[in-house]
Amino acid sequence: MSIAIAIDGPAGAGKSTIAKMAAKELGFIYVDTGALYRAIGLYAYRKGVSGDDRDAVEALLNEIKVELSFNDKGVQIVLLNGEDVSGLIRTPEISMMASAVSAIPAVRAFLLDTQRDMAHTKNVIMDGRDIGTVVLPDAKLKIFLFASPECRAKRRYDQLLADGKEVNFEDVLRDVIERDYNDSHRDIAPLKPADDAIMVDTSDEDRDTSIERLLKIMRDHI
Repeated sequence: MSIAIAIDGPAGAGKSTIAKMAAKELGFIYVDTGALYRAIGLYAYRKGVSGDDRDAVEALLNEIKVELSFNDKGVQIVLLNGEDVSGLIRTPEISMMASAVSAIPAVRAFLLDTQRDMAHTKNVIMDGRDIGTVVLPDAKLKIFLFASPECRAKRRYDQLLADGKEVNFEDVLRDVIERDYNDSHRDIAPLKPADDAIMVDTSDEDRDTSIERLLKIMRDHI
């Protein structure tokens, strides 16, 4: 029987990095659900469609095929209609698009079966906004990972600078706060901890400390 671990939390809390490292350590498959929404956001962006235009975004879904795969180096990549868009979906603009399109019921339904099928056939660690509350309510372990907005903005700011992007910290912080509000106030599957989730604050921890802490929690529960 497969084992599913759900990790939820706001943008920049370290979900993807920690989930990816923990999956490698435990021999699980890492499923980056946020990347799926980002890919849809990217497609809408390319088409000139606003993420808030529900009808227009929904009309695009029959043109989209989103997959998680692995390149020849064993690194997980995101395919949008066969194109590797892994590096294109991590910009602030696409982050905001992802937040907008993820509030659209048709988009969530479009991706729901894909996510559940992965969890039913493989041992997975899946991260996102509503994994423990909606996508995998029966997950073996649910974790809600969070950190202060300032801390998360600093991490994102440093990452963007390292990637050669020209950014302003105040703009990044404003985007983080805006996305938190959008994600937690949307009508469909808002960002919130599952009732039985373990709360983990990573504000004052570096990556290695957070990973070790999460691995201990996971091993204790599975």
